[in-house]
This record gives sequence, C-alpha cells and structure tokens, in this order.
Amino acid sequence: MSDADHPDDGDQSLISHLVELRSRLLKAISAVLVVLVALLPFANKLYGWLALPLVERLPQGGAMIATEVASPFLTPLKLAFFVAVLVSIPVILYQLWAFVAPGLYRHEKRLALPILVSSVLLFYIGCAFAYFLVLPAVFKFMTAIAPQGVAVMPDISHYLSFVLGLFLAFGLCFEVLVVLVILVALGLVTPAKLAEGRRYAIVGSFVVAAVLTPPDVLSQIMLAVPMCLLYEVGIFGARVLIHRDPATGPSSSPS
Repeated sequence: MSDADHPDDGDQSLISHLVELRSRLLKAISAVLVVLVALLPFANKLYGWLALPLVERLPQGGAMIATEVASPFLTPLKLAFFVAVLVSIPVILYQLWAFVAPGLYRHEKRLALPILVSSVLLFYIGCAFAYFLVLPAVFKFMTAIAPQGVAVMPDISHYLSFVLGLFLAFGLCFEVLVVLVILVALGLVTPAKLAEGRRYAIVGSFVVAAVLTPPDVLSQIMLAVPMCLLYEVGIFGARVLIHRDPATGPSSSPS
C-alpha cells in the first residue's frame, strides 16, 4: 500500500515526494545541460543546417543578416538550447514517468506508457514534417512574391523565432491523435461522438492552421490536412482501445 493510505504518515509522505520530485527535476535539468554543453561547439553548424531551407531559396545576391550586435553569438546559442531540450525530451518524460508511475493502477500504467512514447514520436514527426516539407514550400513562396527591386535579406534572430514557432506549432498539432485517445480513455467522449464531430474538427483544423502558420494558403493546408488525417487515425485508435479494454469510456465505473 502507498503512504497515502496512512494519514498519520502524511507529512512524511509529502516530504519524501517533494524530495523525489526535486531529484527527478535535477536529473532532467542535468540531461538538458549535458546535451547543451555537447552541442555548443557545433552551434554555428546547427544554425547553418536550420537555415538551409531558406538559404537555398534566396535569390541570387540574397543573404541573411544580423541586425543586432550580439545576434551572431546569441542566436546559435538559443538554437543549441532548443535542440538540447528537444533531444532531452525522452529523459525528461522518463523522469516524469518514474515519479508518477508508483501511484498509478496497473491498467493506467498500461495506457500511460504508450501515450508518452507516442506523444514524443508525434512531436518529433511534426518538427521533421515542418523542416523537410513545410519550410521549403513556405520560403519558396515567400521569396517568389518579393516585389521587384526588394533584396530578400532575413535577420538571423527573426528567422530563428519564426522557425521555432513553426516547429512548436506542428509538433503540438501532431499530438491530436494522443489527445483524442486520452479523452476516450478518460471517458469524456466516445469514438461515435468523435465521428459525429468530424465536420467541426475539419473546420477547427483550418482555423488553427490559419492562426499558427504564415499568411499563405500552402502552409495552412500543410498543417490542416495532417491534423484532419490524425483526427481520423485518433478515432480508429479510440475504437481499438475500447475494443481491447471495454472498461474504458463513459460507461466505465471506478473499481
């Protein structure tokens, strides 16, 4: 039995949980710092790779510029930190899992672990989708519509903010599948309800895409369409979940 079952040991239990939480946080932060230190010597190369989708599509004579004195130093450093966090996500989530797992029931553990793994993979896939498909298409469009006589010379810090924002947008929006499965597992919706709300989900996907992406139709479609497809996959996944575990869903009752 857990300490929570013994009210007299409540204070001791709280302190032990706080100590463990502190230990888990320190391990997660240490993982980020170790990866960051390892990446620092390659920060400029990392930025060069990140800038490729734009640099390869700049018109002849175009180049990226730094409008602030410290930008050539700080901008690659910011990118190295972002990459360190991205690479360390599995370690961070493992520390989170190790902290909460002892308090979960067996069926909750059986569901939570695949959800954690799937959420990480989907976030990575969303970022890769943005880098390899969306960014080249967006920059090709942006440079093609530049007015005659205008030199396309993006600032390196503004470019980093733009790209990281796009990565986060696609990474988070690709979590649609995981969110739907969680909602069904918690009994908040059913696969039938999700199927009935398909038309609203499609409209909502295009609205979210219009808000999160640059003001061009191509990038909006490239975000909205995968979200719609993931919504359909989420419905299928929810049906599989219900089939395998009939206790899951609105009709389930606590044991």
